[in-house]
Amino acid sequence: MAENHLIIFVKNPIAGQVKTRIAQTVGDGRAVEVYRHLLQYTQQITNPLPVHKVVYYGDFVNQADDWNNANYEKRQQLGQDLGERMLHAFREQFDAGADRVVIIGSDCLTLTTDHIERAFDALTVADVVIGPATDGGYYLLGTKQLYPFLFDNMPWSQPELCQLTKLAILQRDLTVELLDELTDIDEWADYQRAIQ
Repeated sequence: MAENHLIIFVKNPIAGQVKTRIAQTVGDGRAVEVYRHLLQYTQQITNPLPVHKVVYYGDFVNQADDWNNANYEKRQQLGQDLGERMLHAFREQFDAGADRVVIIGSDCLTLTTDHIERAFDALTVADVVIGPATDGGYYLLGTKQLYPFLFDNMPWSQPELCQLTKLAILQRDLTVELLDELTDIDEWADYQRAIQ
């Protein structure tokens, strides 16, 4: 049976460092509360998955937080920008014996357990799977081997990220499968819409 590894990228919930665009509207304290809600939601949807789960922390590994140590391996993100951090995480998981690796963040309240299962299923036929976000980025990326080009010189946090990622895949004659388009929680209005 193929070994599936799920990477979950999180930030440590520190005031002033998470959800800064939300903080501009409602302040740092509320922004941390929103981010804690997002983390709890991400735990809730990933917990049932029968895959190897690894939480990669932005600042420091917290062994005593809500991510259950029995169910989640914990590691540190390494690298200067998001691309380097993701590349390092993918490389670590493939080196650890993964056949398929999927990465998600902790910013999406419409992501479900089913989306993640479908991503792993998609990799039985496609080389790459992408979960496109409505802001032009993506909430999920998965591959069945390491493709460093996916993480190199990409316009992180820019509206053309998903489009340029797809283009880079197709230019190399690889196949890509797309999941449903979902909305990341970046602004206060996004959060309000999501919890209504």
